[in-house]
This record gives sequence, C-alpha cells and structure tokens, in this order.
Amino acid sequence: MSASKKYKISGMTCAACSARVERFVKKIDGMEKASVNLATETLSVTYDDDKVNDAIIEAVVVKAGYGVVHNPEENVSPEEKISALRTRLIFSLLFLIPLMYISMGNMLGHMTGLFTVPDLINPGKYPVTVACAELLLTAPIVITGRAFYRTGFKNLVNLAPNMDSLIAVSTTAAILYSLFATVMILLGNTGYVSSLYYESAATILTLITMGKYLEAIAKNRTSDAIKALLDLAPKTARVEFADGEKSLPLEQVKKGYQIVVRPGEALPVDGIITEGETDIDESMLTGESVPVSKSIGDEVYGATINTTGFFKYRATRIGEDAALARIVRLVEDAQEAKLPIARLADTISGYFVPVVMALALIAAIFWGVRGESFEFVLTIFVSVLVIACPCALGLATPTAIMVATGKGAEYGILFRGGDALESACHISSVVLDKTGTITNGKPRVTDIFPLGITDDKLLALAASAEQGSEHPLGKAITECAKSRRIKTLALAAFNAMPGCGIEALALGKTLRVGKRSWLEAEGVRIPAELLTKADQLASRGKTPIFIAHGNVSQGLIAMADTVKPESIEAIHALKEQGIKTIMITGDNPRTAKAIAEEIGIDEYRAGVMPEGKAQEIRLLKAQGEVVAMVGDGINDAPALAAADIGIAIGTGTDIAIESANIVLMRSDLRDVSRTIELSRRTLRNIKENLGWAFGYNVLGIPVAMGVLHLFGGPLLSPMLGAAAMSLSSVSVLTNALRLKRIKFSNY
Repeated sequence: MSASKKYKISGMTCAACSARVERFVKKIDGMEKASVNLATETLSVTYDDDKVNDAIIEAVVVKAGYGVVHNPEENVSPEEKISALRTRLIFSLLFLIPLMYISMGNMLGHMTGLFTVPDLINPGKYPVTVACAELLLTAPIVITGRAFYRTGFKNLVNLAPNMDSLIAVSTTAAILYSLFATVMILLGNTGYVSSLYYESAATILTLITMGKYLEAIAKNRTSDAIKALLDLAPKTARVEFADGEKSLPLEQVKKGYQIVVRPGEALPVDGIITEGETDIDESMLTGESVPVSKSIGDEVYGATINTTGFFKYRATRIGEDAALARIVRLVEDAQEAKLPIARLADTISGYFVPVVMALALIAAIFWGVRGESFEFVLTIFVSVLVIACPCALGLATPTAIMVATGKGAEYGILFRGGDALESACHISSVVLDKTGTITNGKPRVTDIFPLGITDDKLLALAASAEQGSEHPLGKAITECAKSRRIKTLALAAFNAMPGCGIEALALGKTLRVGKRSWLEAEGVRIPAELLTKADQLASRGKTPIFIAHGNVSQGLIAMADTVKPESIEAIHALKEQGIKTIMITGDNPRTAKAIAEEIGIDEYRAGVMPEGKAQEIRLLKAQGEVVAMVGDGINDAPALAAADIGIAIGTGTDIAIESANIVLMRSDLRDVSRTIELSRRTLRNIKENLGWAFGYNVLGIPVAMGVLHLFGGPLLSPMLGAAAMSLSSVSVLTNALRLKRIKFSNY
C-alpha cells in the first residue's frame, strides 16, 4: 500500500545538496516518488510501506551526508537563523573593516591622494607587522564562518561537493598561500608582502555571510501567508461546563464541547450554532469582506470573527480537521511541490559543483601553462569557485511557488499541488457547470404577473398555499413573500398534488397553485394574455406557476435559477484572456440557451448527464484543448477528475473539492480568471528567475576564468566574484517577492 510523508532535512545549503538527497532517496527500492524543496528544506515522499519505512529513509539521507529533524524543537526557526546570521555578519564586519584598511589603505591613499596611512601599517616599511596584523584580523572571520568549512570539506570527502565546498576550497587556497607568504616575510623575503590574500578570503566569507543573511530574510518573507493564517486562530477557547465557563488552551478543546463567543472575538474551532444569532466575518476563509448572517443550525469556522451578537456553538471539527488547518495544509503542500519547469534546473544542479571545480582547475592549469605567475593563477582559481552560484538555480522555482500560493490563499484560491499552479497558465478552454456555478443554485421569483389584483395579493395567495412546502419552487415563493413582509392566509384544508401543484381551501374558496395543464383539467380558464406571457417567460428559461382562486385565474408567478451578478463579468474576463467558455448542464435546452445568451458564453451543451460531462471534456481534450472544469456538486466530480485542471467552488460538496486541482473558497466565478492570471504571472516570474540563474552562471564563470583577459580585458577580482555570487541568490528571491504585490481588480 502506498504511503506519503514529509521530512524536515538539515544540512542543505544549495541546490547541489537538495539534488543529492533527492537522487539518493529515489534509488530506494519501493520508493514511488521523492521531491526535495530547498526553500522549505523538506523531503516529500510516496512509497510502498511494505518495503520502505522511516528508518530506511533516514539512513539513506544520512548516507547522502545530511540529517532528518525528528522534533520541532530540533529545528532552527527562520527568526533564529536570521538572528544567528546577523550576529555572524556584524562580527565579521568588525574585523573586515580594519583588515581592508590595512591591506588596501596605502594603495587607495596613493591613488586618491585623500589620505595617508600610518607608517606602522605601511607594507613597504613594516611588512612583518602588516602580515601578522592581517593574519590576526582574518582568523576571527574564518572561525566565525567555520560552518562553510565543516560542511564544505565534509561533502567534498563524501564526493558530493556543494556551494560550501566551493567557498571552503577557494578561501582555503587563498589563506594557505597567504600563510606561505607570511612565513617567507618572517624569513626576510619581504617582497611577498604584495602576495597576501588574507583580505580576499575574509571578504569572500563576509560577503557570502551577508548574502546568506539577506537570503534568509527574503526566504522568511515568502512564507508570510502561512504565518498570517496560523496567527488568525486564537490560542484559547471559552468552554461552557455544568459548573460554569472555563478558558481552555486550544489543544484541550474536544468535539462536542459547548463554545461561548462574544462580539469581537475570533472563533477557536469549527462547529454548529446551538444558541443565538450573529454576523460573522469570514473574509479569512472566503476573501469576502461582507459579514455573513448566522443562526441556530448554521456552521461556523475557526479563526473567523464574530462581529455583532453573543452565541454558543458545539465544536465539530478541531485540530487537523478544522477548515483553517486544511487550508494551511493545502498551501503547504502546494509550496513544497516541484514544478515540471524546474526539472532542467534540478538536473544541472546535481552536476553543477563538480563541473565548476573542474573548470577552476582547467583555467588554473591553462594560465599556468601560459606562463602566468602563481598569484595570477590563484586569482583565477579562487574567482571561478566563488562566482559560481548553484543556490540561485535551486531557489528560482520554489520561492516563486511559495509566494504565489500564499498570495492565492490570501484571495481564497487554493492549489492542491504545484502542478496545478503551472498547468493553469496553459488553459485554453473552461467548461462550466450551470447550477450553483454560473447561477445561484436555487430558484428565485423573477416575475409576478397578476390579473385584476395587486402583486402582493397574488403573492399572498401563492405563499399561503406553499407555506410548509419543501419543493424548491414553493420555497422560492414563500421566501419572496417573507422578504416583502406579506402575511399569508389561514387554510381550512390542504392537499399536495404530486407532479401538479398545491390545492387548499382559503377564504371559503379552492386555491390552486401549479401547472397550467392541471389547472385547466380542474376547469380553470386561463386567459390568452396570461398564456402568451407564460410562453415568453418560458422562452427565457423561466418556470411559470399559475394561481387560481375559486376557479378564477388570478395570474402567474415565474421563477428561475438566476445568474450570479458576477458571472457575466467572469465570462468577459476569461474571453479577454483568450479562453473559450463552454457551459455543460443537465437542464433543458431552452433554459441552457437563455443562460448562455445572457452571460455571453461561447458554447453550451444541454441535457447532459454527469457521466456525459466527463465524456464531453474528453472530446475537447482530444481536439487539443487544455481543459479546466469548474463545478460545485457531487455530479461534477467525474468531470472535475477528467479535466486537465479541475476547479471546485469552495462552497460546494466535499467530494467535488476532493476531485479538484484548485479550490476557490468563494462562490465567485471571477476567481477562475484570477487563478489563471496568478498562474501566468508566476510562471513568467519563474522563467525570469531561471533565466537570471542560468545567465549569471553562463556569463560569470567564463569571465572569472579569464576569457576577457585573453582579449586584453580586465581580470575579475575574487572579492567581486563573491559579491556577485551573493547578490545572485538575493536577486532571485527579490524577484519572487514581487509576486506579493499582485492585486486583482474588482476584488
């Protein structure tokens, strides 16, 4: 049987690390799928639990050179990591600034004429003092950055070099040569004072630390959406017991507990109202700012805000089953997914560091053979190692996904995996269910046409007959009368006529509400003008109901499942995106035609059964269309599963949501076009990130190898290479964070 699990991996510092872990885990017998996300430092696996277990997976991860975090306490929080890097950076700068003054002050003073350095640190006069001072100032920086050496050389020994290995090898080479030069100076060969590379090694370590610090800040911001969601839930709940109310920690609340909520408070868990009524702000779930009225029997959700009344409710879903927890889980799953577009970067990352190390050696040997000095060769070797940046490759995709899925959650758009985020940008056709998706999902009174009496009088007659009816059309009439504050009549007798209508005795006369054929069979004469009106209404997809009192026709009331106000705008937005819209419904052709014409949909199919919807989608796919299906009911589940992208309206049934790739928390069709826009902008961002990451390395490494110098150009300084490497990762993260600024219109 297949099982899925996630592990927090420790020790990864770049894309080469994540690629190695993924490669090792995939080789496990019984492993079906394995994916490592560098941005979240997680390993997601699907495996045969008869062959694979935790111990096997952990052993393989350790063999790869990394670790598995077992307890949350073991894991360093982003804030702690940022704080530690900030301390390291400040400490390094405290020693780097005087080091740079000693090593380069004399040269800069001569070049600019702005200042002179004291004789004590003038390398021409006191070379021994200068060499020893530089060594003493470099040592603390190296000690502070010892993690680079510990990890880098460990991975090098394991034949799995990573970014830390590049830093460790390059700075070690610079420091060892500087130590050799220092010894030569102490022995009296003072000419070696110009061959000290301490400041290069120290600057590289400090700049890399600065890059890591900025990267950690940016990475932490990518998960703002998750943190914001988790912060919404209160930490305690006010529970009613037999001996009074008690405030309990959220983890102690159990199903069935009676929760008490006062105005202005956030609800701790999901449940059903048992006492009172109120308006609740559900914007954190739906994105809809208007509070929703709630009364006894209505469902409420944890982390929503009680705006007005006092009420009590019974806890029904807690912990991982609660709506907020499920939303967080969906967002986390999507953030940890790996998009197909990232496969090339993953493949390159696995071989990147060994290739860079080989190129550094080749370049060094090339310039050595050409007769260049050892210092020149060392500069080339170090520059190639420090300018290469596998991190940018590893962060290009996951950071953009994290920001985009967080932004989607902010607008009530939830992706059930990264594949859905990428695939949505390729949608060419959107198939829409009618009932509950385009329309409100229940009939409403649209027209009242009385004969010789007022609208209210006609509505009073119809509502009197229909009071207590469970039929959707009957409920539409009674709800309309209630909204107009119309009083119903007392009935002396009542009789439901299945398939025909309602017959009752009111004010001493027989009252009939129902179909035309039934009323005419009972001897009621319906005037021609009423029949003409009924035909006109029916041609527009509405259902006319006739009313007669004492065998005298009193008029008709028409009802229809009305189109949601935003549906027309939604269809227009999809057309502007170049997407074809198709409505598939089980309703009759006349109603389907009326709805399609009203909202401007491109095509429609009527009278289609649930299994037929899936078949229609398969036909569209066979024609080369990338099809998205939007629905909300149980009968939409087969079609949602058959589509390339299934989009479930969040207010729909659980089975529809489980069959979908994307869940829209609001029952608003405009969110379909917003989803596609978010997907397109995310993919564009990812391509920009990958383009920068590849372009930077493709151009930077040859420059560091001295290609420009071959044609009389400049030689790249190792310090500039380190600065460029640090900024490359930060630039990728900064570009991904631009997605946080997305704002949808008409929201």
